[in-house]
Amino acid sequence: MKRRRQQRICQRGAPDRLRQAAVLLLTVFVLTAGGCGKKADFPAPAEETAQTEIAPTEQAGCAPSTEISPSSPAATDPTTPENAPIPTEAQEQTTAPRTTLTTNGGSVSLSSLAHRTEDESAPVVWFTKNITAEALLDLYTVLTPGLPGKVAVKLTTGESQATNFLKPALIGDLVKKVDGTIIECMTAYGGVRSSAALSKQAAKDRGYTAIAPFDLLDEDGDKEIPYAGEGRVTRAIVGSHIDNYDSVLVLSHFKGHPMAGFGGAIKNVGIGMSSKKGKIYVHSAGTRTAGTIIHADQNGWLEALAEAVKAVSDYENDGKNMLYISVMNRLSVDCDCMALPAQPDMHDVGMLASADPVALDQACVDLVYAAPDGGSLIARMEALNGVHVLEHAEAIGLGSRTYRLVTIDE
Repeated sequence: MKRRRQQRICQRGAPDRLRQAAVLLLTVFVLTAGGCGKKADFPAPAEETAQTEIAPTEQAGCAPSTEISPSSPAATDPTTPENAPIPTEAQEQTTAPRTTLTTNGGSVSLSSLAHRTEDESAPVVWFTKNITAEALLDLYTVLTPGLPGKVAVKLTTGESQATNFLKPALIGDLVKKVDGTIIECMTAYGGVRSSAALSKQAAKDRGYTAIAPFDLLDEDGDKEIPYAGEGRVTRAIVGSHIDNYDSVLVLSHFKGHPMAGFGGAIKNVGIGMSSKKGKIYVHSAGTRTAGTIIHADQNGWLEALAEAVKAVSDYENDGKNMLYISVMNRLSVDCDCMALPAQPDMHDVGMLASADPVALDQACVDLVYAAPDGGSLIARMEALNGVHVLEHAEAIGLGSRTYRLVTIDE
């Protein structure tokens, strides 16, 4: 085509410089029309049609055919290699290090969680900001491999309808999924759960008997489980029905407590699964099994609490047959064992789960400290040295205060 046009110009008697200019313009046209992946509008000469067509991205001097928007890094940064793939937004989010955690009450800095680590050897605490029945099922699902055999579901029925007990609408689907039996023990301080009849009525009033069978663990007496270590106690004294179950799912409402500073997974087992005598034994730091639960040695009874849980955990296949989920909502400074607890003055946080009760309770405590409105609950915990139960629990091998936090929300 180039040769034909040159011949036509010569036949018309054009001057040499005009002919040269035409050739130059034609060359530019051909290169711009067909040089980088676009076909020219005119047919190629016969000798060119016999050649193998070169893919556009292989033509000399041409960039790859992938389109780059003006706002992309490759378009604006001259140092970006021409052939480097452009990461998508999802890829950038995946590779970028996470610095915040979105809770039910807003975002908190991960660096503010004092005991969180990236160490792969640390126990995992799973987290979701969602406080729903569906999210609770999701939390249990990640706690692989789940629980074997007949499952007891330990929760606290609460002293009255005014307390912040876990509602059946929240936990019902999970309890049914594990085909669980809800268990509880009588209190050692009077109140509406101090007898078998009253305890069963409380479970019915809270709606628990409508979602699952209910078993008062100490209705037929006690069982003593030896504590292998040295410390405040020599045993845990729990309800005798514990042997009716192969495993235990501990569902706890995390909140403050007027004696322990806070109540979570450890207290739900160490006091909640203890019989009347067992409760007094722990509260008195192993000094008696009758009388008042009031004891002057604050650190002593917190150590006894950790030791009782260690005894139960060891009894349950060295802890392998126990899993723990804690709900951080309605975060009052008071326990559900109080008929009229103080109203919460901090926002809900979310739900957490782990196979390690120490890591779970520590993560909950860390999240309270990280929350902008956790001042009242922090003051309650510090006034009673509540963290000491975690210090001692880690020291006796119940679990680890250091944890990896993994969210299931993203």
